[in-house]
Amino acid sequence: MQTNTYEGLHIINKSQSITRDQLVIEAPLQININEKPYTVVMRTPDNDQDLVLGLLYAEDIYKKTTPIPFEIVEEKYEIPSIVNVTINKENLGKGYLNKRTLLSVSSCGICGKQQLEDLEVKGDKIAKEVLVDSDQLLEMFKPLQEYQTTFKKTGGSHAAGVFDNEFNLLSIKEDIGRHNAVDKCVGSLLQQNNLKKATYLLVSGRVSYEIVSKAFLAKIPVIVAVSACSSMAVDFAKEFGICLIGFTREEKMTVYSNPTFLQTKN
Repeated sequence: MQTNTYEGLHIINKSQSITRDQLVIEAPLQININEKPYTVVMRTPDNDQDLVLGLLYAEDIYKKTTPIPFEIVEEKYEIPSIVNVTINKENLGKGYLNKRTLLSVSSCGICGKQQLEDLEVKGDKIAKEVLVDSDQLLEMFKPLQEYQTTFKKTGGSHAAGVFDNEFNLLSIKEDIGRHNAVDKCVGSLLQQNNLKKATYLLVSGRVSYEIVSKAFLAKIPVIVAVSACSSMAVDFAKEFGICLIGFTREEKMTVYSNPTFLQTKN
């Protein structure tokens, strides 16, 4: 269940009327690892297993493709509220062993990190160059827009889509949180053992540092956004070797990093 109907007071030019709107659901999900609480995320229910796997991958807790047991521990109003994943101790990554507590909310994927050093993402710069023209980038947004059924009902959710180097759609997910939608895509590709094919990450909203870091960890070389990019997102994209493109709409776009990756038609 991703939406619910709420009654409200609709006001136009001082004229009042009662309206019933569908709103996107935002609900907490507690993630336990080996029956011990690890974090709480605010998300739109559905695809919870994908969300958890994507988050654990981004936090360097579990990066193997071998399936891990996923159990719903508790539900509230028929929505999972606590889940548990079981991971053998030898497969737990440094992110868990560092014992950092993470609070993830839908609007800010880095809230709860305890120190500035926690923002550091290490790894070799992405060296894969991707050549694509602007028309092809705009075409890839069509399936993303068609999929956004929750957004069409509520206007309150985001979507992320991942494509391969031949512009084939690999995964597409919706969520109230931008970074949650990305985590769900990464998680679904991990389960399909398809993450290595990921070339383009399309997002329906703005791009922050968090989304750039998730793309880097998943080795996705191109990020294309409908909306704006933050200064930190641009700085990290340049450092990571990611082509970052914002304001991609109405035949327009702005390339903020690695512009040599992009071909435009005269």
